[in-house]
Amino acid sequence: MLEAVLRQIGQHERFVLTSHARPDGDAIGSALACCQVLREMGKQADVVLHDGVPRIYRSLPFADQVLQSSRVTGSYEAAIILECDSIHRTRLEGLEDRVLISIDHHISGRPFAHVNWIDPHAVATAEMVFRLARHAGAKFSPEIATCLYTALMTDTGSFMFQGTNDNTFALARELVLAGADPAHCARGIYFAHSVAKIRLLGEALRNLNVEGNVGYAWVTRKQMERCGAIEEDCEGLVNYVLSIGGVEVAAFFRELPDGRYRVSLRSKGKLDVARVAESFGGGGHECASGCSLDGPLAEAVRAVILQLGRGPSVQ
Repeated sequence: MLEAVLRQIGQHERFVLTSHARPDGDAIGSALACCQVLREMGKQADVVLHDGVPRIYRSLPFADQVLQSSRVTGSYEAAIILECDSIHRTRLEGLEDRVLISIDHHISGRPFAHVNWIDPHAVATAEMVFRLARHAGAKFSPEIATCLYTALMTDTGSFMFQGTNDNTFALARELVLAGADPAHCARGIYFAHSVAKIRLLGEALRNLNVEGNVGYAWVTRKQMERCGAIEEDCEGLVNYVLSIGGVEVAAFFRELPDGRYRVSLRSKGKLDVARVAESFGGGGHECASGCSLDGPLAEAVRAVILQLGRGPSVQ
């Protein structure tokens, strides 16, 4: 399917790139890098995201060029949608009439576009963008390498998630040789938290529970408001739950403005949380997934913990 993607790129001149709402590191880094690769190929390209770039990724090269909008306008002929399984999850209007190209590595990825390149064996969408650039003969600038390295680092949980292998480190090496600075990339993501996020972590840990090998915590809207926290301050809090010895799988519940709950799921490798997330209409990786559930909180927690307790093992 890589060849089909390259054919479509060759047949069009103006591209819009996007990813899912509430974009993570792989979504941001892959979109920024892919946009620059297209420009290296002589194409016109822009990144449009419904929620814009989260604060911790705003220091990435080209991040200041991202357009935040709820609608795609303009004379774009084609849309490249990265690590996303539907138009709906971009929360962007105006994509329907474009030629759609999907690039995704999630095991829960679904073919919805005119061209669907879905490779669950890729450790991150960044790996697929790297391969696309290589096949296209595009130049790897230090800026592109930095975006892809950041995407790779975050989507592998700093190279700790199941699926990280020799190919992962070979790719990291290529990106470092192309100019990515590992220490600089890590500082921008892991050592630049807001005071509000650290205060919110305290609130979440007060709500910590462990049942057998399952750990879970939550925060309410009132707690977030009290801390002055915003949505992106919740990113990564689930990993503190997973860090507990004896906990094999962790869940973090965040109350949404409409009373529903956004659930982040993490696994140390024995349980496939992607399948659990899919049972609630979500998806993701075997070791890192997410979904949304109706409240109240007690019922949402009960439903998720029940599924985690009987969920499928990673094959």
